[in-house]
Amino acid sequence: MSENFVIDNSVVMTWCFKDEKSRYTDAILDRLELSTAVVPSIWPLEVGNVLLVAERKKSLSEADSTRFIALLFELPIMIEQEPPERMMREILALAREHQISTYDASYLDLAMRKGLPIATLDNGLIASAKRSQVPIMMVS
Repeated sequence: MSENFVIDNSVVMTWCFKDEKSRYTDAILDRLELSTAVVPSIWPLEVGNVLLVAERKKSLSEADSTRFIALLFELPIMIEQEPPERMMREILALAREHQISTYDASYLDLAMRKGLPIATLDNGLIASAKRSQVPIMMVS
């Protein structure tokens, strides 16, 4: 079995939009045949927001969003719940320290706590992960 990993929404949402797919994001999707991805508790809201914005821009229909969500639920993606107090203290402090959003800090924090690599396309998150010695998921 392959190693589990944290997956950032920047990777997940490329699977919804054909023009955003890449060799990297396709390889990460393939990795889910052998691994489980872990995401922070804010992830469902992030997915929903991207879908909603795409619907408002008429680049995605409501039916497309519904199908994509159904497909996501078939993937081995585990949502890690966090107490609100921790989110507002530790994760906020991590975001301040790395000068990233609290959303990005929640992925970084999860990878640090679980000792897992992170799959992301976000350059700020990649830089913060490297500074924190969190491995970035590589594909061959």
